Amino acid sequence: METKPKFNDRELDRIIEMAWEDRTPFEAIEYQFGLPEKEVIKVMRTNLKESSFKRWRKRVNSGVSTKHLKKRNSDITRFKSSSQKAISGNRISKR
Repeated sequence: METKPKFNDRELDRIIEMAWEDRTPFEAIEYQFGLPEKEVIKVMRTNLKESSFKRWRKRVNSGVSTKHLKKRNSDITRFKSSSQKAISGNRISKR
């Protein structure tokens, strides 16, 4: 039987934040937290209001979202946007 990882509140908030960001692909969340897309969806379903979850799923599955690397423009080869500040240890560096 596979055990599900337990996340503290801070990690859970970061997972949800990354899932909301259009430019952060599911692969980046899996790389950082070990959660595949299906598990991210479960996290979002259990931690958001129903209307917020539906809005998020609609956006993720639309053509606008770049949540899936396969849907991205092939010119995008990184996980973060060029305007994003450096992130170290899951914390944004001081500006």
